[in-house]
Amino acid sequence: MKNYFRIILLAFLPMMLHAQEKGNPDSLRQALKMETTDSAKYFTTFKLFKYYGLDNVDSALNYIDQCLLIARKNNYKINEADCLQDKGFELTRLGKYAESFESFQEAFKIAEDSTNENKALKLDNKFSFHQNRLDVLGWAHYQFATIGGFTNSTDQQIFQFRKTLQLAEAVGDNVLAGLAISGIGDIYKGRNELDSALTSYQKAEQINQRTSFENGASYVWLQEGEIYGSKGDKNKQLYYYHKGVEAFIKLNDKLNLSGAYEALANYFLQEKQKDSSLYYAKKNVEVLNSIKSNNIGWAYLTVSKSYQLRNEIDGAYKYQDLALAGMYGSYQSEIKKQSEFQKQSFKDQMRVKQLEQEKASYQSKIRTNILLGGLFTLLVIAFFLFRNNRQKQKANRLIAQQKEKVENTLVELKSTQSQLIQSEKMASLGELTAGIAHEIQNPLNFVNNFSEVNKELLVEMKDEINKGNIDNANAIANDIIENEEKINHHGKRASDIVKGMLQHSRASAGVKESTNINALADEYLKLSYQGQRAKVKSFNSAMKTNFDENIGNINIIPQDIGRVLLNLYNNAFYAVAEKKKLNIENYESTVSVSTKKMGDRVEIRVKDNGNGIPQKVVDKIFQPFFTTKPTGVGTGLGLSLSYDIVKAHGGEIRVSTIEGEFTEFVVQLPA
Repeated sequence: MKNYFRIILLAFLPMMLHAQEKGNPDSLRQALKMETTDSAKYFTTFKLFKYYGLDNVDSALNYIDQCLLIARKNNYKINEADCLQDKGFELTRLGKYAESFESFQEAFKIAEDSTNENKALKLDNKFSFHQNRLDVLGWAHYQFATIGGFTNSTDQQIFQFRKTLQLAEAVGDNVLAGLAISGIGDIYKGRNELDSALTSYQKAEQINQRTSFENGASYVWLQEGEIYGSKGDKNKQLYYYHKGVEAFIKLNDKLNLSGAYEALANYFLQEKQKDSSLYYAKKNVEVLNSIKSNNIGWAYLTVSKSYQLRNEIDGAYKYQDLALAGMYGSYQSEIKKQSEFQKQSFKDQMRVKQLEQEKASYQSKIRTNILLGGLFTLLVIAFFLFRNNRQKQKANRLIAQQKEKVENTLVELKSTQSQLIQSEKMASLGELTAGIAHEIQNPLNFVNNFSEVNKELLVEMKDEINKGNIDNANAIANDIIENEEKINHHGKRASDIVKGMLQHSRASAGVKESTNINALADEYLKLSYQGQRAKVKSFNSAMKTNFDENIGNINIIPQDIGRVLLNLYNNAFYAVAEKKKLNIENYESTVSVSTKKMGDRVEIRVKDNGNGIPQKVVDKIFQPFFTTKPTGVGTGLGLSLSYDIVKAHGGEIRVSTIEGEFTEFVVQLPA
C-alpha cells in the first residue's frame, strides 16, 4: 500500500506544479469559446487538461485528445509528443497499459528526432527550441518512469529516472531534476538502501526549496519521515509526517494529503495508539471521498485495522466489508449475463415448441379443408390443394429458419457453458502462474534496458576508435561484454520461466494412467502453496502430510485428479489466510493432507484449521456457482467440477466441518 501511494504521489507532482495556474474550469471553457487562433485554443485546452488531470481521468483524456488534434493539425510535433506522454500517464490510471505504452513510445520517437524541434509552440519562453525538445523528452522519461512502478519494473524505473536527470541538467530544468532525484530516492528506499535514499531526498529537498516547488518538498518530507521510522527515529518520523500534512493542507493538495494521513494512521497503528490511528484513518477516508477516489477500499481497510486495535469488532467488520466491496471485481455481473443468456435460450426453445404445435394445428385444418373440398368441383379442389401447398412450403421454411436459429443459439450456449467450465479449470493454473507475469517482466526489462545501453556504448566506442583512444574503446568494449553476459543470463531466465509455464499448462489426455497418488498429492500441495505465495508474499502456513506407503499406484487421470486436489488445497490455504487476518492469539495456520488404503478404496483427506463452513450452507457447496467467498474472489465452480471428476472416476467426495474450527474434505477413489 505504501508503494502504491508513493507511485501515485510522485506521478502527480508535475500537475501540482501548475496548481496555482489552473483557474476556474467554467471561465476556461468560456475563454476557449472566444479563442480565434489554434495556438490560443491549444494553451487554454491544455490548462483544462491540467485542471482535470488530478480528479477526472475521462475529462482529462478528452481535453488532451483535443490538444493532440490541434498539434497534429498544425504540425506542432514537440507539442504532440508532450500531449502523448500526458495521455500515456492518464491511460495508465485507467489500467490500459498496452495503449499507454504505445503512446509513450510514439512520444519518444517524436521528441528524440532533432529535426522536429522547430515544429513547436514553445511551452516555456526561457528555453530555446532545442532545449524545449529536450525538456519534453525529459518529462516523457519521467512520466514513463513513474508508471514503471505499477508493474514493479524497478530496473526500468531507475534507467528512466537517470535519463530524466541527464536531460533536466542539460536544459537547466531544476523542477524536473528534483523530481528525478526524488524518484531515484524512491528506488533506493524500495531496495531498503536507506542511507542512499535519504541522501537523494535531501538533495531533492534543497532543489525544491530553491525553485519554490512546495509540493515536491512536501512529498519528500513524507519519504524522509518513512526512512527515519525505518531507522527507529520515531520523533523525526512523526515530525516530518506532520510537516507534510501542514504543507498539503495549506496547498489544498488533497491527493498528497491522503497519503500523509495514511502514513500517520499506519504509524499510530504500529505504536498501538488506537485513538490517533482511528482519527487519521477516518481523515484519510474523508479526503478520498471528497475527491471520489477509486482507492477508498484501502483506506477503509486501515479504518478496519484501527477498530480491531480498539477491540471494536462491529466497526472492524463494517469497514472490512466496505474495503472488500471497494477492492474486488464484478464477477456476479458476468454470472448474471450468463443467466440471462440461458433464459433467452430457454425462451427460444419454447418458441420452437409453439411453432411445432401451430404447425400440427395448421395441418389438421388443412386435412379438414381437403375433406370439405371433396364436395366441390375438381377445379376447386385443385385450387385449394395448390394454395395449401404454397402455404405449407412457407410455413416449413419459417419453421426451418426458426429451428436453425434455435440450434445455433443452443450451440452458442453449449460453447459458452464449456468456456465457463474451462475458465474454472484454468483458474487453478492461474493460481500457480500468478507470479510468473511479474517474474518474467523483470528479465525482459533488463534485456531491453541493457540492449539500449549497449547501442549507446557502441556509438561511443566507434567515436573513441575514430579518435584513436584505444584504451577508452577497450574499456567500453568490456562494459558491452559484461552487459551482453547479463542479457544472456536474463534471457535464459525468461526462457526457463516459459518452459515451466508450458509444463504446468499441459492438457489432460482423458486416459487413465497408473499413478503414484502420494507423489501426486505431495506435488500439487507444494504447487498450491507456491501459488498462494506468488499472490501474497506475506502468506505463510504450516503443512502436514501423512501418506500411506502401502497404497502403491492406482489407475486415474492424473491431470483431472490433480485439478481436484489443487482446488481443495487452494480453498484450504484461502481459509487459513482469512482466519489469520482476525489476529487470533496463538493461532497457527495449518493444512494437513493424508492418504490411506481401505480395502478396495483409497482415501485422501485434506484438512485446514480455518473458519469452517456454516452448517446452513454445507449442503450447497457442491452446487454450480455457489461460493462462500466474496464477490470477485470465487467462481462457485471449483467444488462442482471436482465433484464431477471424482464421480467420473467411480469415487465420492464429502465434507465435514465445524464453524470456527476446521474443514475437512474426504475423497475416496477405487484402488
